[in-house]
Amino acid sequence: MPPPADRRSFAISVTAQAADIDELGHVNNAVYVRWIQDVATAHWAAVAEPAHRDAYIWVVTRHEIDYRRQSVAGDTLTLTTWVGEPKGARFDRYVEIIGADGALRVNAVTTWAIIERASGRPARVRAEIAAPFMLP
Repeated sequence: MPPPADRRSFAISVTAQAADIDELGHVNNAVYVRWIQDVATAHWAAVAEPAHRDAYIWVVTRHEIDYRRQSVAGDTLTLTTWVGEPKGARFDRYVEIIGADGALRVNAVTTWAIIERASGRPARVRAEIAAPFMLP
């Protein structure tokens, strides 16, 4: 599922390393979870306003992951993410992991909650926090 027309997507590339491989010879599911977190946090770091990065932190409250095709050591993968509609203190975030061959390996929907660093309490995802993730 590609990002909606009003959302900015963000992508990074990774190459599966020997340490990422499980006893079945393919990328371990826990590694995909780490990569999903890595692309999400990189997206926040790349586009959020510096004051927002300083004031807030995000935590995962839910992962829903569909494993479509295996990846093996040496595979270069593109991790692409975008956000859904903010709901109170939460954002759904979408991630696709695609191999160099163009095949979808993993797709996920994760739910993230925004926390005020100073108080440790949830905050609302205000329009100015969401704006950098939307297209003008």
